Amino acid sequence: MSWDIEKIKTDLNGDIGGASSLDMLEAVRLKYLGKKGLVQSIYAALSSAGPEEKKSLGKGANDIKTLAEALIAERKKSLVTQSQRRDAIDVSIPGVGRVVGTQHLITQTVEEICQVFERMGFVLQQGPEIETEFNNFSALNIPLDHPSRDSFDTFYLDQPDPEAAGRYLLLRSHTSPGQVRVMQHNKPPLAVIIPGKVYRPDALDASHSFMFHQIEGLLVDKHVTFADLKGLLTSFCRKYFGPDVKMRFRPHFFPFTEPSAEVDIQSNIFKGREGKWLEILGCGMVHPKVFASAGYPEGEYTGLAFGLGVERIAMLKHGIGDIRTFVENDMRFLKQF
Repeated sequence: MSWDIEKIKTDLNGDIGGASSLDMLEAVRLKYLGKKGLVQSIYAALSSAGPEEKKSLGKGANDIKTLAEALIAERKKSLVTQSQRRDAIDVSIPGVGRVVGTQHLITQTVEEICQVFERMGFVLQQGPEIETEFNNFSALNIPLDHPSRDSFDTFYLDQPDPEAAGRYLLLRSHTSPGQVRVMQHNKPPLAVIIPGKVYRPDALDASHSFMFHQIEGLLVDKHVTFADLKGLLTSFCRKYFGPDVKMRFRPHFFPFTEPSAEVDIQSNIFKGREGKWLEILGCGMVHPKVFASAGYPEGEYTGLAFGLGVERIAMLKHGIGDIRTFVENDMRFLKQF
């Protein structure tokens, strides 16, 4: 019987490469190395072979056996590794969903309000939370003897004010200093909204907090009138609260605007407060002294300004009765929004 050793080696490589499981690999092993395998058959044929053929067949059988053992061991290791990887990920087990966070209700409210004004042509600006007395008070026509300058109404820092000897920096008590900063670095026409945190040393209760959020609005150009202010804020209220909202302007006083007003709305969206008039913002025409503090020429420009309390609007819109709820990190509350 003649044996083609090279062909057997080629077939061996093909059979081992095609073994995709340990059972198939065992079948290949038996085919070549089993008691009735090809290698044993070659050894059995040696007894009837001539001297030269016996030498050639013996060497060929040994080569096949060595090659088969090496290839089978290598393939077995690879199959075991693949099996362990498959076992590590059991695709039949139901998946575990990842908990995805959401924006805080205050952040949502800020973005919703800002988006309304941005669609009306306003540009978003930011201001620092640490301010000078000039920007927070003097530039806004707030006199030295005004109660809001007292340490009972303002958080003063122990860091000296680099622009005023003997005075100290403070945490801004409103977002209105942003008006001054914008006007100091930009010439009209301009229309900006400035959201941010503000700080006042108020006692913490259901309607007051030492830190809360405001959104400041400022529009400056030539010939801006109170009619423009009323039209702008009426448009905002209808876009944000719905087209059926009822609103009114009440005369008020702010040092940095003249004339000044507060805006109330009457809407059924406020749970438990249907039909009542509710204040949502303060507004007015920019005071000439504020323009002077910003370095604008006297009498050349007019402007309008307004300020919204974010927590108040969120509380009214969603029927939230306690401002402390926003910062208690109660997931039962936060997941509602």
